[in-house]
Amino acid sequence: MSSQTAPVVVGYDGSQASSAAITWATTEAMREHTPLRIVEVFELVVVDRPSPGKVVPLAALRAVRERGLEALAESVRLRHPDLHVETLLLEGSPSPALIEETAQARMLVLGSRGLGGFTGMILGSVAVQVSAHAHCPVVVVPPDTLPTLHNRRRVVVGVDGSKLSAKAIDFAFEQAEAIGARVVAVHAWNSPFSTYENGRGELLFDNEQVRKASEVLVAEALSGPRADHPDIEVDIDLIPGQPARALLHAGEAADLMVVGSRGRGGFTGLLLGSTSQQVLHHARCPVAVVR
Repeated sequence: MSSQTAPVVVGYDGSQASSAAITWATTEAMREHTPLRIVEVFELVVVDRPSPGKVVPLAALRAVRERGLEALAESVRLRHPDLHVETLLLEGSPSPALIEETAQARMLVLGSRGLGGFTGMILGSVAVQVSAHAHCPVVVVPPDTLPTLHNRRRVVVGVDGSKLSAKAIDFAFEQAEAIGARVVAVHAWNSPFSTYENGRGELLFDNEQVRKASEVLVAEALSGPRADHPDIEVDIDLIPGQPARALLHAGEAADLMVVGSRGRGGFTGLLLGSTSQQVLHHARCPVAVVR
């Protein structure tokens, strides 16, 4: 499936967060002139001793879910008659089902908190799992997402010099161009700082040297996307400290925050980097995870 016809897929479970995700995904699909596919996944829970009068046949349950999903799609069609809206009801575990859907999607949009299958202690576990394994960018939308009130729209992106960071930067510039926003590139640096000058690994301890090395790293990371998108205004924030804290601060007035699923320094066993997880847990704006 070509990127032009690949749908924007949105996961729905009836929660406030998934409703916010549908609003965000609808706007994206309209802007990109691509279909919108609303996907609901439900798990069949089997109990040993069902209470009398509480047994619902699977076919009846599925019919109710399908009617509800189609009613939701029809409400979207009424507001956006030019948008092609599809629905898909799946049975099984939400994470594997949604990951499979990403193979043919332009992007997947999820609410950050859900009901039942999409829930977690703070952030829905499905959002974390899908972000780590998806075949396309995943955008996680908080339930209380509101349009920014400032005139200057902003797409914040984390820059750390990794390959996934480079993909995140490309995605951020594409989104900024689509919505008429400026890009805010955030790089958090610590002392000592690892560098690979002269073909060997070295540690820089001098703060001024560390800052200069950070400036070079960010300039090199942004050079290609800036050339490809010459009309996009770019702000660069070099912030000493933890990357997640720097990104969350920059994202307080952002329309979208973009991170790679893993950056430098992540343990190989962690498929979703600690910075990405912290941002997903605490961001007040939509977060795109790119891998």
